Amino acid sequence: MRAATLLLFSLAVLPSAAIAQDHQHDAQATKESEVTAPSHTPAEPSARDGSGMDHGTMDHSAMNHGTMGHGTPDSGMMEHGPMGHSGMEHSAMPDDTPIPQGPPPPEAFEGPAFAADAFVGAEKMAASRASVVREVSGLPVFWFQADRAEYRAREGKDGYLWDVQGYYGGDLDKFWFKSEGEGSFGEKPEAAEVQGLWSHAIGPWWDLQLGARQDLTGPERTYAVVGVQGLAPYLFEVDAAAFLSSKGDLNARVEAELDQRITQRLILQPRVELNLSAQDIPELGIGAGLDTAEAGLRLRYEFAREFAPYVGIEQEWKLGGSADYARQLGESTSATNLVVGIRFWF
Repeated sequence: MRAATLLLFSLAVLPSAAIAQDHQHDAQATKESEVTAPSHTPAEPSARDGSGMDHGTMDHSAMNHGTMGHGTPDSGMMEHGPMGHSGMEHSAMPDDTPIPQGPPPPEAFEGPAFAADAFVGAEKMAASRASVVREVSGLPVFWFQADRAEYRAREGKDGYLWDVQGYYGGDLDKFWFKSEGEGSFGEKPEAAEVQGLWSHAIGPWWDLQLGARQDLTGPERTYAVVGVQGLAPYLFEVDAAAFLSSKGDLNARVEAELDQRITQRLILQPRVELNLSAQDIPELGIGAGLDTAEAGLRLRYEFAREFAPYVGIEQEWKLGGSADYARQLGESTSATNLVVGIRFWF
C-alpha cells in the first residue's frame, strides 16, 4: 500500500518539475540572446557623424533613457554641450548699436581742463606744472655747429670762409653766439664779426633773439641786434636780424637754407643770403637798399650726422649803390666761388 502511494506521487510531481525547468532554460536563453545580439543591423560607414561615433552600431537597448531625464545634473550637457543657454553670458555678445556721429555733447566739457585739478586744486596743479616746465627747460645744454667751414677757389686769389654758431641753455631761454668771416689767403680778413644774443622761444619753431654784434674788421662798429631764428614752413631754416649801429646806421640780413635729402646720407642744400641797408654808408662801401646777395648750392655726404664734407658753388653780387662804390674802387661787382668744406656739430 505504501509502495503504491509513492509511485503515484512520483508520477504527479516529476512532469511538472520538468516543465518548470524547461521554462527557466528558455527564459535564460532569451535573456542571453538579448544581451549578445544587437537589436539593429550594423549601419554603413556613412552613418558616422562628425564626432566619429557610429550611431548605427550603438545598442540603444543598453542606453537607459529613463536615467537621462532633464532633472539630472548632466541634462544640460546632453542638450547643449558643455555650456547650456542658461550659462551663456549674453552681455559678451557684440553690440550692434551704431556709434553716434557728430561733436561731443556739451556736458563733456563741463569738467576741468586737467582732471587732477578736481582732486588737488587748480592753483596747486598750476604751480606744479609751472615748476616742471622751469626744471625741464632750465636743464642747460651746450651745442656748437660749424655750418660752413670752407675753402673757396675763385678768380684771383683763393679764399676762405667760416660761419659758426652755438648756444648754451634750456628749451626756452639760451645764450646764442655766432661768428662769420671771410677773406683771401695772404691778406687780412675782408669781414669778420661776433654776436652774443639772448634767445627766447616764442613758439615751437621760432626763437626771438636780442643782443649785440661787434665787427672785427674795417671801421669799428658795434650794433644792437634784434632778430628771429627758426624753421619756416616747408622746412626752410631762416635766420633774420636787424642791426642798429652805434653810429645810427640801420641794416638787416636774411639767410635761408633748405636740406633736400637725396639719400639717407647725401643731402643737397640750396642757400640764399640777402643784406640790406636803410641808408648809404660810404665808409663801409654800402649803398641804400639791397646791398649784396648770395646764392649757393652745396652737396654734402654725412659719414655721420655730426660730420659731413661737402662741395658746391656760390655766386656773390654787389647791387645798387654798393656796386657803384665797388666800381669806384676798381673792385668786381660779382664773384663765383667753387667751395670745398666741412660741416660738423657737437
